[in-house]
Amino acid sequence: MLRFLLMRIASAVPVLIILSVVTFAIIQAPPGDYADFIRSQLMNQGGASFAQADAQAQIYRHEHGLDKPIVVQYFNWIGGIVTRGDFGYSMFYNKPVADVVGERLPRTLALALVCHLFASVLGIGFGIWAATRQYSWIDSLLSGISFLGMTVPRFLMALIIVYILVFQLNVSEIGSFYSPQFGGAPWSWDKFVDLVKHVWPVVAIATFGGLAYNMRVMRGNLLDTLNAQYVETARAKGLSGGAVVMRHAVPNALHPLVMYQGVVLPYMLTGEIETAIIFALPTVGPAIVGSMAVGDVYVTATFMMVLSATLIVGNIIADMLLALLDPRVRQQGGIH
Repeated sequence: MLRFLLMRIASAVPVLIILSVVTFAIIQAPPGDYADFIRSQLMNQGGASFAQADAQAQIYRHEHGLDKPIVVQYFNWIGGIVTRGDFGYSMFYNKPVADVVGERLPRTLALALVCHLFASVLGIGFGIWAATRQYSWIDSLLSGISFLGMTVPRFLMALIIVYILVFQLNVSEIGSFYSPQFGGAPWSWDKFVDLVKHVWPVVAIATFGGLAYNMRVMRGNLLDTLNAQYVETARAKGLSGGAVVMRHAVPNALHPLVMYQGVVLPYMLTGEIETAIIFALPTVGPAIVGSMAVGDVYVTATFMMVLSATLIVGNIIADMLLALLDPRVRQQGGIH
């Protein structure tokens, strides 16, 4: 198992290198950079003429290496990561990129993992419930919920909830994790409740899509598994319906969902990102959008690399879980 894990990690390195090149090139493709943003700010807010603003922009561009060829900028960036663990300096946030990531990524991962936990537990449970009551009103209701969760865009759900909260319920505290009185307070039950009050829309929306997918896949796979010959044999031996389903059918129906874990973390992250942008929460989503808007290339590139790494890590975890769940995978892959 350790050898298999090391081989997967080694194979992920060239993938990350290729992704870093493609990501950096795509981010740099649109015209303009942060120096252009500074020029526009000097003209619009500072009252400078175009010539004065452009001169300041050129000075800034030269001091920060933005006038160098894109290949040189890439190798400076990737070289700093490999040799010093330096992800660059954020021109927009005026701090190292590592500090920006350290502030926003843990919150994003925590929300994504909570959404994943709810989506997995509820989705698998509802999928089993629907499959064991095929064609009943429960099955029809849960299938309808699954259809809505997989078709309605998350940003649309976020906009609807924001409209209801702000214009119908007069909720003013949107765009933060805590109320002002709990901002710097130590952890307590009241602070946790306040946190839940602020993040429940993001968690609910991001969970809904994953729940719908898990429920749909679990229902379909379990229905196929319940008609398998070994399940019929278990029934013929006199096992109860619950034992047949939970001990024989469900473990085999879980295989596609285990493989889905390879993409679920990036999926939950993107769900959180979409929703957090609408709610303006201080997480990864608004940072990516804000940095792209002003040309803060190192922040955007680093966050995109982090999302790519989560996809690779998720696939490795999925392979490990599948190998533990299915002996045939261990035998085929030579895993011991």
